[in-house]
Amino acid sequence: MPEAQPTPALPTIGILGAGKVGTVLSRLLLAAGYRVLIAGSGSPTKIALIIDVLAPGAVPLSADEVARDADIVILALPLGKYRSIPAEQLAGKLVIDAMNYWWEIDGHRADLSDPRTSTSELIQSFLPDSRVVKAFNHMGYHDLDEGPRPEGTPGRKAIGIAGDYDADLTAAAALVNAAGFDPVRVGTLRDSILLEPGSELFGANLPAEGVQDAATRFPETARGREVAAARADADEDEDEDAA
Repeated sequence: MPEAQPTPALPTIGILGAGKVGTVLSRLLLAAGYRVLIAGSGSPTKIALIIDVLAPGAVPLSADEVARDADIVILALPLGKYRSIPAEQLAGKLVIDAMNYWWEIDGHRADLSDPRTSTSELIQSFLPDSRVVKAFNHMGYHDLDEGPRPEGTPGRKAIGIAGDYDADLTAAAALVNAAGFDPVRVGTLRDSILLEPGSELFGANLPAEGVQDAATRFPETARGREVAAARADADEDEDEDAA
């Protein structure tokens, strides 16, 4: 009789950001059996009590320690603070970008609201030695908290994911599924702008078919046309510069 093979260990998940989204994701992934490390904006002792209440079982550490010790890191901090992310410690790792641009929090920032570039492309540029996938950003934290269902449940809600490499999308999809949602691939990092504020999908709480349909409709929406026009102008300018 063949020997039973050991179950592969789940990756350790790091979360940078101990706000509403960060703590909800911590709870969901802890419940799925993952080890979760989490960092806030200050020292670990500052968030330890909050984590004990909102995400019991998660390990509060510094941002550098989370980035160094985790296998996969989720970014759940304000987008305007992305330059505080410890890029060197994230080299070679899969990074899940769950951040969004909010001018009320981030201030009016042309670099964060340029329709020619998705914010995840910006993060990928800042983390050139990491592999970035967009996920967990378009669903409100209340829906994230209340919506998880076992795989195969009729009407299970879905989360769109976008990235440039199949293996990374597969790994991100496994996390989304473990958290209690159906993962739906909606394109590349360039396409991930359809998950951002201003799109039909942003704030959506839909099953997989609804997420896919909304992603397919994006080019025909007002936001989709705005993005396409801005990118066409940028491509034309590049062609003229190259001539």
